[in-house]
Amino acid sequence: MLTISQRGRQMPASPIRKLVPFAEAAKKRGVKVYHLNIGQPDIETPKMALDAVRHFDFKVLEYSHSAGNESYRRKLAGYYHKAAGIEIDYSQILITTGGSEAILFGLMSCLDAGDEIIIPEPFYANYNGFAVAANAVVKPLTSYIETGFALPPIEEFEKLIGPRTRAIMICNPNNPTGYLYSREEMETLKDICLKHDLYLFSDEAYRDFCYSGTHFSAMNLKGADKNVILIDTISKRYSACGGRIGALITRNQDVLDTVMKFAQARLSPPSFAQILGEAAIDLPDNYFDTTRAEYLRRRDVLVDRLNKMPGVFCPNPGGAFYAIARLPVDDTDVFCQWLLESFSYNNQTLMLAPAAGFYGTEGLGKQEVRLAYVLNTEALNRAMDCLEKALQEYPGKTAPKTAASRPQLVRES
Repeated sequence: MLTISQRGRQMPASPIRKLVPFAEAAKKRGVKVYHLNIGQPDIETPKMALDAVRHFDFKVLEYSHSAGNESYRRKLAGYYHKAAGIEIDYSQILITTGGSEAILFGLMSCLDAGDEIIIPEPFYANYNGFAVAANAVVKPLTSYIETGFALPPIEEFEKLIGPRTRAIMICNPNNPTGYLYSREEMETLKDICLKHDLYLFSDEAYRDFCYSGTHFSAMNLKGADKNVILIDTISKRYSACGGRIGALITRNQDVLDTVMKFAQARLSPPSFAQILGEAAIDLPDNYFDTTRAEYLRRRDVLVDRLNKMPGVFCPNPGGAFYAIARLPVDDTDVFCQWLLESFSYNNQTLMLAPAAGFYGTEGLGKQEVRLAYVLNTEALNRAMDCLEKALQEYPGKTAPKTAASRPQLVRES
């Protein structure tokens, strides 16, 4: 009898995309759906970068080097120096098919089957999938909406460290919470990793979108060159999600040599998107000023509207373009499906991502949703009108909390 692999059965479905059939059905009924469920920016991909692809002159679309085009890696090294003060040689950069492949190659290079990786939750849901593919075990460490999802104390990390623990992974700024880790928190992570001989995977896909503080890269942690593995991508930075170009960066030569073997097995990263990524590095220095200001406006609209709704609480995100909100409903999986199946307001509704899929601990996040503020402020306001109306009508709502009973945040970012 033919059977599916145990790995295949363990592979989790995406909490971000699982409601797509219900959204498609709503659209077929003529309902306008505002997509706040997925981090697909509506900011245009820079024309200069697209033109570089359109006008690139070649006679054969060849494989690139398995580590990526040298010219691109050299320019990336310059970008990291200029943008983040990271001193890195181009040979310590390996271009991947999206940040996803960088994470997967990193896990497969650093962890054996059954090894454990600690990740503060809620976390990017696909980390679970990458861990399953690599036969690794995620050990979630809960952060809480009451503190704006700040890093848990060092003692909480050490409670989870055992003989099979090999790494800690963070996303900074965080997806799905928008939390921006401080330099002090990053130093704490370094101390843990040095003390217990652990790798530190730092996913910095949203580095350029910080609003309430300064981004501090894990690559700038002194004395942790062997421990730190940086994950990056052009998907959000240049609104080029479909390009599927990322990077794995480390000063640990053993890790680089191992990752290269996986990179050689998949031959090379996408050629056209490397051309786009290389050209994008030449954008004016003020390119991100406009984009960042636009996301800041959207954040402020979203968070203000949410926190004015009875029973809703949303910490103010310090970076990225996501927020997690707690809603006065019994189960956001059911609520988010109801929004698409049974609700509309002025023939409009919205699509959210239930937050339970961003937690590794069973039962957490059942009253929370992730919202991606990737729509313009006019569309966001219309989406919030829909949500406010939906919360009034939803049959599974819970008693709203008063403003006085809401938790106080320790720090905004």
